[in-house]
Amino acid sequence: MEEIKVKVINSSANELPEYATISSAGMDLRASLAEPVTLRPLERRLIPTGLRIELPQGYECQIRPRSGLALKHGISIVNAPGTIDADYRGEIGVILINLSDVDFVVNPGERICQMVVAPYTRVSWEQTDELGATDRGEGGFGHSGVK
Repeated sequence: MEEIKVKVINSSANELPEYATISSAGMDLRASLAEPVTLRPLERRLIPTGLRIELPQGYECQIRPRSGLALKHGISIVNAPGTIDADYRGEIGVILINLSDVDFVVNPGERICQMVVAPYTRVSWEQTDELGATDRGEGGFGHSGVK
């Protein structure tokens, strides 16, 4: 498994994100708040993390919902997964949404999402008039049916 160095500025009162286990793909990010924030049902809010990062060229960072918050409280991320590009230098913010029917309180330091850093590939388009044939062809959106 490759390990890369990523520069980080942490202006929050929270510790830096870390992997929970040796096989964890993501690290939990915490809310950098002065006081609790209440999300009403169907309300969305940008929650700051206090983190700024400098990813190496060829890497991205994805911001993903935490499964526990989603299952137990209906809390997700509006633009999941959110993408942080290698040239972004601003504070990482997380757009949380409350999909439940009750208020949810985000407390200072609470784990609000996961961050996954991964390499990516860039595409070079090759325009054509024909694509290679497959068994599936143009079938999509329920094409395989119920089996």
